[in-house]
Amino acid sequence: MKRKLFNLVLLLIPMCMFAQTNPAITTWMQNTTGITGRHYVAGNSTPINDSDLANVQSVDYDADWVYVSATGIPAYITGPFQDGNPSFATAQNSIFKMPLNPTQNTGTSTDTTPGNIGIFINGVALFDYRDGVAWNDSTNNICGGPGNAPCPGGPTAVMDWNRDAIPAEMEGFDCNKAHPAMGNYHHHQNPSAFDMDLLVVSDVCDTYPADGLYVIDTNAHSPLIGFAYDGFPIYGAYGYANVDGTGGIVRIQSSYELTGASTRTDGPNVSATYFDGYFREDYLFVSHPEEYYLDEHNGRFAITPEYPAGTYAYYATVDANHNSAYPYAVGPAFYGNVTTTTVSSVPVGTTNYVLSTFDYVFNDSTIKTYPNPTAEIITLQITDVSHPDLKVQLVNVAGQLISEQTLKMGSTICNFETSALYNGTYFVVVSNGSSKKTFKILVNKGF
Repeated sequence: MKRKLFNLVLLLIPMCMFAQTNPAITTWMQNTTGITGRHYVAGNSTPINDSDLANVQSVDYDADWVYVSATGIPAYITGPFQDGNPSFATAQNSIFKMPLNPTQNTGTSTDTTPGNIGIFINGVALFDYRDGVAWNDSTNNICGGPGNAPCPGGPTAVMDWNRDAIPAEMEGFDCNKAHPAMGNYHHHQNPSAFDMDLLVVSDVCDTYPADGLYVIDTNAHSPLIGFAYDGFPIYGAYGYANVDGTGGIVRIQSSYELTGASTRTDGPNVSATYFDGYFREDYLFVSHPEEYYLDEHNGRFAITPEYPAGTYAYYATVDANHNSAYPYAVGPAFYGNVTTTTVSSVPVGTTNYVLSTFDYVFNDSTIKTYPNPTAEIITLQITDVSHPDLKVQLVNVAGQLISEQTLKMGSTICNFETSALYNGTYFVVVSNGSSKKTFKILVNKGF
């Protein structure tokens, strides 16, 4: 009853907001410093600097729409894609037209489709769960995708058993849990790095470290990380336990569960190859009374930090080990009316949203250094996705500069190797404008 009453109140709240406070305008990571993309190639753990600009290039709006111009290239390092994918992340140079006042679809829900179904705040694409491969029950074999026979009806045909990209394409994801399709770099899932999960299921970060869009913080409401094509926001994995903003911070959970069946109708029997969870249809929606469980679209009405009056929001769900959990972000159908599209130019008469200039103030709870003491590497990690470019310096006790890096907007981690350091005390200094934060680190390599 509590949820129904709260939902009713939210439906009565006008969605129109002042442009300067509408998160659909203000949240994007605008690249004002010329940040460019970087990528790894297989066999080389030194990233290569690219010429394409990263993140979002401009944000324009009118009374009804926001126009987001982005390359689709992140600030974090992409690649390599070790499943034989010959593609690299290449600039898409798209202009997305998104609604400022998204609305619920009160008719038949619109299914998500292969390809773009959302945009992260750095301009990188969100895809749904599928990878274009399915089961053809007439041939009793896989169809679609590279090296397979085409599926009946073509790549957009609706099949009975559609392969889940997350387990099937694990080998081809980079450290950020993403990969390109014909150059269109995209995430199907929670955009945090593999090696930040409690149970690490890929070792790609060991050789090709990167940092993903954000770091999961179990003690804070996850940031707004993107928008679905119906215009509703997408948050990270943690939020308020109750939809009215109370109950503390908890992991927001998917309501989809594996059926546990050993046989599939018109599909392959469950086996080591086609295991339970290999196909999207292995999951069944199971309603739960707790408000931290999501609906069939993987969202809920709730108060969030950016929407204190409440909004419908999707969440990038993970399991207890922080491994991605189906349906991963949005789906298998949208909650709202899908109105986002791409346009060839920004219309005349729109207003350009200019980022405010300010000195970034550090929040102690959002920055940490580890391990401490350390023997091989010093890592600085930030959980605030809205940070500007930050200068990170490693200095010794005499105040001498040992090394310096820039933690770029859209990145969350930087590392200093200790191979050339002596045992002793060092300091990691993070600064921007008039703000500065210093961390004491002890290097102890033993004997």
